[in-house]
Amino acid sequence: MPVKDWEFKESFMIHLIYGDITKFEGDAIVNAANSSLLGGGGVDGAIHRAAGPKLLEECRTLGGCNPGEAKITKGYNLKARYVIHTVGPIWRGGNSNEAETLASCYRRSLELARQYGIQSIAFPNISTGIYGFPKEQAARIAIDTVKKDLYENGELEVYFYCFDPENYQLYSELLA
Repeated sequence: MPVKDWEFKESFMIHLIYGDITKFEGDAIVNAANSSLLGGGGVDGAIHRAAGPKLLEECRTLGGCNPGEAKITKGYNLKARYVIHTVGPIWRGGNSNEAETLASCYRRSLELARQYGIQSIAFPNISTGIYGFPKEQAARIAIDTVKKDLYENGELEVYFYCFDPENYQLYSELLA
């Protein structure tokens, strides 16, 4: 599937990529981490494997991370300079503040990006794997939160990486 690009308000671009986020060559990738920040499955495990053991060493010094929050580390063996670790919510039926927690993941990641002078950032599909967040709802929250932030706070080049065709199709339709 090809890369798709959308330009909004002449001040920012959103890119949609079907592929492996660990190959991103920009400033930062966002890790859909667990609260320990010590690696796991899915995108978290892939990022830790690609970054190498120094990422785990640095993550051990961070004291974990609460859902909806974000912390930053170096990228080590990744092509991205930084990894922003955020902990998404586990889906519990939608009545446990999951939507707000997921939106907070995107907001806090973008706040950290600006604090560190990051110009380009790549997001995975946070909480839609083992955490069970419904994919369409998660995609809407991701796109709406990122677009709102970019309209309010200005330029930042955002990439949404989709590792599965279902998420790629959802993002493509919602961005169109």
